Amino acid sequence: MQHPIETITSPSNPLIKRLRGLERKKQRQETGLFMAEGTRLVAQGLARGWRLDTLVLSRPAMQRDHAGELADRAHRAGARVVCVPERLVGRITRKDNPQAVIGAFEQSRRRLDALSGRAAGLWIALHEVRDPGNLGTILRTADCAGLGGVILTGACCDPYSVEAVRASMGSIFDMPFAEAGFAALDDWRKRQGARLVAARLNGNVRHDGNIYGPKAVILMGNEQSGLPAPLEAACDTLAQIPMRGGADSLNLAQASAVMIYEAWRQRGFA
Repeated sequence: MQHPIETITSPSNPLIKRLRGLERKKQRQETGLFMAEGTRLVAQGLARGWRLDTLVLSRPAMQRDHAGELADRAHRAGARVVCVPERLVGRITRKDNPQAVIGAFEQSRRRLDALSGRAAGLWIALHEVRDPGNLGTILRTADCAGLGGVILTGACCDPYSVEAVRASMGSIFDMPFAEAGFAALDDWRKRQGARLVAARLNGNVRHDGNIYGPKAVILMGNEQSGLPAPLEAACDTLAQIPMRGGADSLNLAQASAVMIYEAWRQRGFA
């Protein structure tokens, strides 16, 4: 370890209070920061060029070689690096068995045009998704399938919430996403020459039909209410995922995965 590390022991320290507050959307909006937990996620964020504001290491973590290496990388990136007792890490994350490493990163806000021209030619749009676990899981699935991006439209939950970041398993740093109104999304996808394909419980074609074309935006609705009628009317295709048995619907993240992987399969998993 090449740099001295600041030590904090008091739960009333302003930095500890500020990091604890990142659980709340208001605090994330005011600070422009979000929290990532664990050595792998923090290292991934640094490797992808995200700006690290603060790195927190527990005292036990300081005994590990990789923690010292991570602290040096954080110092070189201009981050504040602090060591705290294990109990304070639990206070920050509000978990009984917290990760030993926490990073507070600067948020990145992209415009729709930043997703244009990406090689995949396939995107997923989420309308008013409310469950951060679903959102994080969809980011992860989109990342696994190499999508061109995730578009959030309407009153969606915060992709930088602690729950969404955890569920993304690091894909928050790799999968580009943007927020836009539906009218802007519809205009943007037309300029891309992309079809708009929505999943619907009573869709008129199966999801595995030849419906995606060279470019497509897969549109998924709210967990409870699905898509409003005007959004469905704007779609080129309303697709149905076949189901049998007692359940009447799939979880949003599961349904999104089915649609994403079918569209990718039709591209030969290229």
